[in-house]
Parts: sequence; C-alpha cells; structure tokens
Amino acid sequence: MHWDQLFRTAQERRDSATGYYNHNIRVDSAAGLVIVRSPIPDADRMDLKLWPEADILAGLAAHVPQTPRLLHTSIDPTYQVQEYVDGDLLDDVAPRGAALPEHVIPDVVQLFRTLRQVPRDALPPAPGQWPEDGDTPAFAGQLLSVTRQVHERFRQQYAALYRRFKVPEDPLAPAVVVLNRLQPRPFGCVHTDIHRKNMILRDGHCVFLDWELTLWGDPLYDLAVHLHKMGYLPSERRWVLREWAAGMPSADRNAWEEDLAAYLVHEQVKSVIVDTVRYAQQVGGSVSAEVRRDLVDKLTVKIANARIHWGVPDPIDRDEVERVLLAG
Repeated sequence: MHWDQLFRTAQERRDSATGYYNHNIRVDSAAGLVIVRSPIPDADRMDLKLWPEADILAGLAAHVPQTPRLLHTSIDPTYQVQEYVDGDLLDDVAPRGAALPEHVIPDVVQLFRTLRQVPRDALPPAPGQWPEDGDTPAFAGQLLSVTRQVHERFRQQYAALYRRFKVPEDPLAPAVVVLNRLQPRPFGCVHTDIHRKNMILRDGHCVFLDWELTLWGDPLYDLAVHLHKMGYLPSERRWVLREWAAGMPSADRNAWEEDLAAYLVHEQVKSVIVDTVRYAQQVGGSVSAEVRRDLVDKLTVKIANARIHWGVPDPIDRDEVERVLLAG
C-alpha cells in the first residue's frame, strides 16, 4: 500500500468531514474504503490532550473492540489512516430531542466498563506533571488550567461578546470551588468526547470514533462530559445513570453523584467560554441559515445553564444571542 500517495489523493479532495481538530476524508484504496485523518493546521486547542491519537488507537486495539482499526500512521507528513466504519451516524438517526435506539445506552455503559479494564501500560507515558492515581482534584486542575488558558487567549478579542453574555471576569470561579472538593477515585482510560457525532451505528451496535482526547484520569469525568454533550431525554439520562452506577466498580462510585455535579459545573462554564468563540467564528463564515439557527439555539441553552453558576438572574434571550454573534 502506497500510503503517502493515498494521503496526497485525500489532500486533493474537497469533501472532508472536518471537525475542530482534524480533516476526515473517505478514500477508496486497495484495502477498501478508508478514512485519511490529518490535523487542521493552527487549529485552536480548546481541550486537554495528552497523546497522538494513533498511539492511543494502537494501544487500545487489543482491549477495546468498539474502536476503528488503525491501518497506518505517518509523522512527516502527519496523518493516519483508519478503517472506514460503515454505518449510520447516531446524530443522523436520533438527533437531540429524538429517542435513542434501545441498544445505545447499554453500548455506552459497556464502553465505560471496557475502558476500566484497559491496563495503564497499554497507553503511552503521561507527562511528568500528571497527577498521581486517585488524585482527582489535581486531575480536575489540569482541566481547569486548559479552560483558563482558552479564556485568557480569547478574552480580549471576544470581550464584547463575553460582556454582552454577562460572562464574569473569572468565569471558572464556581468550578474551582466544587472541583477542589472532589473525592478520590482510581484513574483509568477515559475517552472524554462520547457524543452523537462520534458514534456510528453498525450491525445493531455502536462504534466510537475520535479518540484523540483520551486521558488517563477519573472515570466519572468521562460520564460527566458524555451527559453534558449527549443531550439525553430525561428518562434516558436516568437510565444511563442507573446503569453506570450498577456496572462500575465500587471505588469509582465514591461520592459519585456530588462529584458528577461538580464536573458538570466545569463543562457548562467551559461551553460558554469555548463555544462563544467557535460559534462566532462559524456564524461569521458561510454557514447555512439552518446551521446558524442550530448554533444560536445551542449557545442560548449553554449561557442559561452557566448563568445559574454565575448567579446571573437575568434570562437569556435567543434573539439577542443571534444579534451578538452576527455582530461578532
């Protein structure tokens, strides 16, 4: 297989399924359909990242069957080739507000259980300053540090938007208070980005994509991010919580309900800090009216959720959010 030629072919295509960090281009090769995945140059880093995704997938291959197979990786030029997972994107089958296929929640909880069995040496070494096993406040400190850096990086450029949305000078203060009280839990492999656009339905089961934000940390954080991004119906949310509590090791469930709420404070505040920037950039581009409406609707909900933690009593007006975003 001439992998670099495959990469060059992908580079010439214009039908990339682009996320925030990578181009994903489907290419027909001698091995069948594959995905050529390459980083977006100068993408704004908004999330905590430890390792190259190819190293993560290589390490998980023997332990987590719900991942796409890594076929090839290259450092120069930087890209990877993954198997093409034939199936339906969950976000297309069941977008927010629609009931999920019955197997989805059991599949998600099974993934959480499977990740708890991944041995530490399956993944690359962590940086020297990485928290010791079980030190959940220090783990949360890593998350807070990245979010604070994002806010510092964009607070001047987007000062008018943050001000109009009543984002306080120190928006992370409520998260710091609750995350400093986290109880200890043993660390494990966590995906940290499980949501409808990273889940493919194939043969009655879910395959989970986009492993680049995988960490070695608190399993409860994985659940928190998942709940925050998934947008479950109330009955589905109760179901996943019940299944998670029933299926995870007892040590993972130490003070889990209180600490889950603490992690969700961070995620809700982070969403406003990050998505004010991302959505303003997208709305200022060439998105369709439908996409713009969706972005405005989502940001309106995010701001309303964060204002609870900031103690801002004023209701948020959707039309005002749209005007602010369009004004840039």
